[in-house]
Amino acid sequence: MVSAAEQMAANTSWSALGKATDLRNRIFFTIGLLIVYRLGTFIPVPGIDSIALREFMEQAAGGIGGILTMFTGGALGRMGIFALGIMPYISASIIVQLLTSMVPALEQLKKEGEQGRKKINQYTRYGTVFLATLQSYGLAVSLQSGELVTNPGGFFIVSCMVTLVGGTMFLMWLGEQITARGIGNGISLIIFVGIIAEIPAALAQFFASGRSGAISPAVIVGVIVMVVATIAFVVFMERALRKIHIQYPRRQVGMKMYDGGSSHLPVKVNPSGVIPAIFASSLLLLPTTISTFSGNNTGVIMSTILAYFGPGQPLYLLFFAGMIVFFAYFYTFNVSFKVDDVADNLKNQNGFIPGIRPGAKTAEYLEYVVNRVLVLGAGYLAAVCLLPEILRGQLAIPFYFGGTSVLIVVSVTMDTIQQVQSHLLAHQYEGLIEKSQLRGKGKRRGKKGAARR
Repeated sequence: MVSAAEQMAANTSWSALGKATDLRNRIFFTIGLLIVYRLGTFIPVPGIDSIALREFMEQAAGGIGGILTMFTGGALGRMGIFALGIMPYISASIIVQLLTSMVPALEQLKKEGEQGRKKINQYTRYGTVFLATLQSYGLAVSLQSGELVTNPGGFFIVSCMVTLVGGTMFLMWLGEQITARGIGNGISLIIFVGIIAEIPAALAQFFASGRSGAISPAVIVGVIVMVVATIAFVVFMERALRKIHIQYPRRQVGMKMYDGGSSHLPVKVNPSGVIPAIFASSLLLLPTTISTFSGNNTGVIMSTILAYFGPGQPLYLLFFAGMIVFFAYFYTFNVSFKVDDVADNLKNQNGFIPGIRPGAKTAEYLEYVVNRVLVLGAGYLAAVCLLPEILRGQLAIPFYFGGTSVLIVVSVTMDTIQQVQSHLLAHQYEGLIEKSQLRGKGKRRGKKGAARR
């Protein structure tokens, strides 16, 4: 049997968008802020030698510099004010969430509801400023040592740091505003727009390499087939669910008896979405962001890191896969699907899983099920992110056709469309409620008029 909500969602058309004023305003607000972000990627940091920077980025485009440029929407390649991107905020979020699960004081703060969440967000902002300051200083020194600056000196380092830290904090604010007043997840949309905006140039470069003979036509066709197959696989896995049967007993409210019912608790194969891939990429990019611009002036430690943790290297792929699996489990059990909270909610609603006692036993059973489901979900994430990366390293195709970028684009698109449909569905419910209230008022007026006559 299909529920009434599912029938309404199936009948929801995009023509209803014109009637949903609040949703339309949210979409326009989101688009406006994303346009501001794209404009900021073209505003350069003062004191940069643009010609030397362009020549350097052309040489580094095939290595870690290409990945850094992809995640910053091209701002790093142009040394725009958003050159650090949103990665310091993501790194700070990772650190704070890890500390929350290990430090009792932060864990208690997390349980305090809205006030605790605001306090944790404040700590995340402080961490973002700290990490952005460190990265901006390292990047400024590296630019200066790499002879990519017109007027080197202390004034350039200070101005570069202030500009880059301010750009990162502004991006963080943009993401929070999109999440609160727009549509979709602001941080994910910023990364999504940065990737989408650079894809046309990557396609043009890819096809130009095919025309020049650097890449064979068979490789071009194979890459297109790989991207289409990856998109189809991601869509299929993101919609896959494990349904847990939930039973509700008969209950009496006042003098009325309500029959028991049954429902299901959906557990996604990948409850954490695209977050593990972004977190893992952020950790991989953190130690190598600075060394990219240092040229031959990198130390022994950084040179070793670049040699063994470069794109396509075995240690890079192994560490990438391990971080994806770790964050898939960590983010699921600490953020997206807390088994204790779900078990408590079921108990408060008098719901139970047949054959499982409510409370602690239900939480244990849910943890057992989610652990087994996540074996498939984490494996799927690792496969999607790694297999195209291996092929990309062997065939020298652009980073934008790799598994991580495809996963981010498809997942964020599906999540945003789902939120739009949810808003449209809520608008339909509000319309039905208003109509029923108007009809009820009309009937009451008719009865009063009949009584007067």
